[in-house]
Amino acid sequence: MENFGDFLRQKCMDFAVDIVNLYKYLCETKKEYVLSKQMLRSGTSIGANLVEAQNGISRKDFVAKVFISLKECSETDFWLELLFRANYLTQQEYDGINYKCKEITKILTSIAKNSRQ
Repeated sequence: MENFGDFLRQKCMDFAVDIVNLYKYLCETKKEYVLSKQMLRSGTSIGANLVEAQNGISRKDFVAKVFISLKECSETDFWLELLFRANYLTQQEYDGINYKCKEITKILTSIAKNSRQ
């Protein structure tokens, strides 16, 4: 069985792929380029910062990168909600990807809290 770090890394990678696909959809179908670019940057940064955390040179470095991942996750949540409220995403589209974002947020929050202790 894979360890929890690998599980979370895969979850973040899958989410990043979903974000990339959503970005392509928003650009190609909805002709929305500005908000979706912000979502793309923050949504793909979550996993990248998590990988940096896993390879951190110290516990302090690890905690700092986890918090950056958490901040990027919160920012992505904001952009997703804005895209939904601005009618670029349907309720179903928003609910699906927002659920994944909230799930990652909960995991990162737990790691951040436990890492501080």
